[in-house]
Amino acid sequence: MGIPVRMPKIEPFEMYADKYEEWFERNKFVYESELRAIRKLLPEKGEGIEIGIGSARFSAPLGIKAGIEPSSKMGEIARDRGLEVVKGVAETLPFADSKFDFALMVTTICFLDNLKAAFREASRILKPGGCLVIGFIDKDSPIGKLYQQHKEDSVFYKLADFYSVEEVISHLKRAGFKDFNFTQTIFHNLAEIREVERIKEGYGEGSFVVIKAVKV
Repeated sequence: MGIPVRMPKIEPFEMYADKYEEWFERNKFVYESELRAIRKLLPEKGEGIEIGIGSARFSAPLGIKAGIEPSSKMGEIARDRGLEVVKGVAETLPFADSKFDFALMVTTICFLDNLKAAFREASRILKPGGCLVIGFIDKDSPIGKLYQQHKEDSVFYKLADFYSVEEVISHLKRAGFKDFNFTQTIFHNLAEIREVERIKEGYGEGSFVVIKAVKV
């Protein structure tokens, strides 16, 4: 299909897997808030896949059994957590058409080489009426702006491309998705969070946004 896919941005995850895992331990209330926001929109039944499963920090507690991941180190940790992991990239998914009821992507889109191709592939592997659930840091949010200002100081985010909610919606529509629902959380700076943050519908206030989109 001529999809331009370059080397995935996996080097930081190969080199700093321990640092990645430590973030979740250090920011446990942020992590739990994000899980709850995702769970609000994630289907309770059906066969699901996480695209960019990482170390399975989201799939494992959310009950998703399998994922695709380009980083060998991350995949190894996910397997240790009991997940089935296929090595590959979001832009060329090694799955049959219309295989899954839903797909999840969490803090993955900012590390993709080709967002358009990834959404098109997600649509391809979903059954008609299936849904894609995406969790990400909104580029226009306080934390999104902070991450962009300090990109060069982060071993992970210096390679990232951040998106606004409107940009993600636009790409989803072009890939054949509709019927969007939103949740949001993380309303304070991470260092200030001492308990689980509230979950609200919509977007524009919280820095972490979850979008549920249905395949046409």
